[in-house]
Amino acid sequence: MSTAEANAPPVMSKSALILACLVLAGTNFMVVLDTTIANVSVAHIAGGLGISSSEGTWVITSYAVAEAICVPLTGWLAKRFGTVKVFAFGMAGFGMFSMLCGMAWSLGSLVAFRIGQGLCGGPLMPISQTLLLSIFPKEKHAQATGIWAMTTIVAPILGPILGGTISDNWGWHWIFFINIPIAAICVAGTFALLRKSETKTEKAPIDTIGLILLVTWIGALQIMLDLGREHDWFGSSFIVTLAVIAAVGFIFFTAWELFERNPAVNLKVFRHRGFTVSVTALVFAYGTFFCSLVVIPQWLQGALGYTATWAGYATAFNGVAAVMLAPVVAKLSTRIDERLLVSFGILWLGGTSLIRVFWWTSGADFWTLALPQLIQGAGMPFFFVPLTTLALGAVDEDEVASAAGVMNFLRTMSGAVATAIGTTMWYDGAQNLRAQLSGVLNGASSTMQSLQSHGYTQEQSRQVVSNLVDGQATALATGSVFVTAAIVFAAAASIVWLAPRPKHAVAAGQAH
Repeated sequence: MSTAEANAPPVMSKSALILACLVLAGTNFMVVLDTTIANVSVAHIAGGLGISSSEGTWVITSYAVAEAICVPLTGWLAKRFGTVKVFAFGMAGFGMFSMLCGMAWSLGSLVAFRIGQGLCGGPLMPISQTLLLSIFPKEKHAQATGIWAMTTIVAPILGPILGGTISDNWGWHWIFFINIPIAAICVAGTFALLRKSETKTEKAPIDTIGLILLVTWIGALQIMLDLGREHDWFGSSFIVTLAVIAAVGFIFFTAWELFERNPAVNLKVFRHRGFTVSVTALVFAYGTFFCSLVVIPQWLQGALGYTATWAGYATAFNGVAAVMLAPVVAKLSTRIDERLLVSFGILWLGGTSLIRVFWWTSGADFWTLALPQLIQGAGMPFFFVPLTTLALGAVDEDEVASAAGVMNFLRTMSGAVATAIGTTMWYDGAQNLRAQLSGVLNGASSTMQSLQSHGYTQEQSRQVVSNLVDGQATALATGSVFVTAAIVFAAAASIVWLAPRPKHAVAAGQAH
């Protein structure tokens, strides 16, 4: 018997294999779902905790940052404690912190529990696929990857819909409470079905200093971005201090990781031009895309009067075309230059951003809002699928795993950073535009007199005019955000052509 055969997990019966697949796919679905389920619930959370909507976005960014930080630890945790144990305890921790999130009594407690949720959930996505591929026969790896990928695609679509429906009907607490029974079932299923698939453990080295530096500079950067608006940015010594910590921490982190024998984040993969260019395009394009998923629901609810449920429906349309076209793009990737597909996909996202600028007004109906979302979805597979091949195909074959870790880390971080920057631009832009519109407002007095003649009080008529100005200012600010988004997408699509064609094919599952 060969070494590979000796170390292979035991063959499972068909029924056990199906149940194990459901457990792993269900876990991945839940973790991915939580990246978008809170997007349409920000208004409910802000109202429930007595905070502003801009502070409510910290619930989204804190989870994303914590998840990103934990990604580099996944390989070490699996080697040190065993893949199945890490998966089970990560799932249990995710369920526990989900319960605490639902019981949160303040913004600080909710953010703290979301960080815990992200730290526990970070390893679950890559480990769920690793276990799925280990229990399925090699000839069925494509099917296993397809099942796993479908949960990854469908979860972000259902996230806004479930988040909106649950928040409107049960309360925002339940977007976290629904994780508890799923987590309990998945933990029980893991111990019952996957114990014999446990991997051997070893005392693997860990880059402690690298991780401390990573947490330090990323934490300082995200806090600076989240709190900058409330503290007048660099007019505050606190924000300046955070900026210095982030900059110095990043420099020391980079220097340390380049010379560390077992780095937490393998920065040496950036010596490959194709990987560097691809990841740069990914960071800017994905960050801009994710930011829009946060801004749009807040505009729909705050300015247009949409409920969280209907805001979720409008937002989720971008996933419909993506699901249908993903298999087509996967086949095209084997025949057409990946750079052409990626560039086309990103430009498509930029084009739909410009459509929003011209179509979306304060008086737009539901389908005028939803149609650009549906159109945008058609470009997403062209962006995500071949970009993975372009990036990981540029590194040496023995570096694919570490390169995938770096890629996923930066993708997740880009979403958090772009959300903080984008929402700040949006809120500040709306305030500035409101002031400008108020200064050039014509006919306000006659409008107020007309309203008063129809029974409105002076205060009520003044409020109506104020609401009209707010609505127009917010609509213009939203359009400005999408103009910026279109520019960023165009730049990202252009730099893709600086990457060479991939050196080798990327096997199924290596991207995660």
